[in-house]
Amino acid sequence: VQLQASGGGLVQAGGSLSVSCAASGRTDGSYAMGWFRQAPGKEREFVAAIRWRGGSTHYSDSAKGRFAISRDSAKKTVYLQMNNLGPEDTAVYYCAADNAMILSSISLRPAYKYWGQGTQVTVSS
Repeated sequence: VQLQASGGGLVQAGGSLSVSCAASGRTDGSYAMGWFRQAPGKEREFVAAIRWRGGSTHYSDSAKGRFAISRDSAKKTVYLQMNNLGPEDTAVYYCAADNAMILSSISLRPAYKYWGQGTQVTVSS
């Protein structure tokens, strides 16, 4: 599975931004895609994830109520709509995927086998 992220950019605080990630390869089985982010000097952290079968979504506490993850199965693409952004959301955003995802591990970095290149999201105050 190869992942290609796109989107991101610069936005003012309170604004919205969307990133997307297209996958190539198989997306069957217990396939899931997620978004992680890494700010300068910080660990990479979980943001949101979605299971391909059933479409259940999962969010970090900081993303709940502001971000929305969705998928287009036909395009093998996952989207992350980010609203009410703040400077604390500034980070490089990475998409990740795995085709044998265990639900209890969906927010954990080691659970994802495939990673895309990051895309920068910068929120100015």
